[in-house]
Amino acid sequence: MTQQALSKQDYESFRVFLEEACGIVLGENKHYLVTSRLTRLLDEFNFSSLGGMIEKLKVANNSDLKGKIIDAMTTNETSWFRDKYPFQMLYNELFTEFANKKSPRMRIWSSASSSGQEAYSISMTFSEYQAKNPGKFNGSLEIVGTDISPTVLKLAKEAKYDELSIVRGLESHRLKAHFTDEGDGGYKVKPELSQRCRFSELNLLNNYSVLGKFDIIFCRNVLIYFSAEIKTDILTRMSKLLNPGGYIFLGGSESPTGYCNLFEMVKMKDGVVYRLK
Repeated sequence: MTQQALSKQDYESFRVFLEEACGIVLGENKHYLVTSRLTRLLDEFNFSSLGGMIEKLKVANNSDLKGKIIDAMTTNETSWFRDKYPFQMLYNELFTEFANKKSPRMRIWSSASSSGQEAYSISMTFSEYQAKNPGKFNGSLEIVGTDISPTVLKLAKEAKYDELSIVRGLESHRLKAHFTDEGDGGYKVKPELSQRCRFSELNLLNNYSVLGKFDIIFCRNVLIYFSAEIKTDILTRMSKLLNPGGYIFLGGSESPTGYCNLFEMVKMKDGVVYRLK
């Protein structure tokens, strides 16, 4: 289907809808992005134009349509061991720090887990740490992955990846150690890794206190899509979910400075993380 032009009025209406629905703030010149991602939904929902689809959003609460649109507009960009340094910090410093606290269970939240690569990368890092430091960490690790997109969460829960997904950041020795070749072009995360991880749908604009307390939160490359007000709200509420001395990982271009004063920057050998004051 050819892409359709989007009027200025419809684009402004869609910008308001998207920010209210999931907090994503579109710039003034993202018409092409919207049309390229939404055009494929026209046939599925029997609309003749994008303007008609957007008008429907304003007058009817179609949860299926709303969910598909949010799904289409969510970037879901991910890879194994993305940026490397957070996982190096876990391996070289943070797992030992929490092991010394002798807590029976360590909990990590992957707050925009997409199709699961971040959560499973954390689990792989933990297995490698245990193998290198036998008996050092006697407690268990629980990794909670959440995302707004049910489509990518389904992939995360299946824990099976095709060759195109596998090659994005995963070294061959880790593929051999932590995955099972299913023989159909797919690779399955081994149970000892996947059993640490659970995934559920969550909009970061909504309440997430039910998730419980965490020692570390991964919220990487997420805040860049939100307004200053929403950034402050998310960081403040995440701070309440951290145990004393807990950490939050943000993206390389993200910082709590100017939005939330509840964290302090901690520079470690491998990179920067933010600790609850």
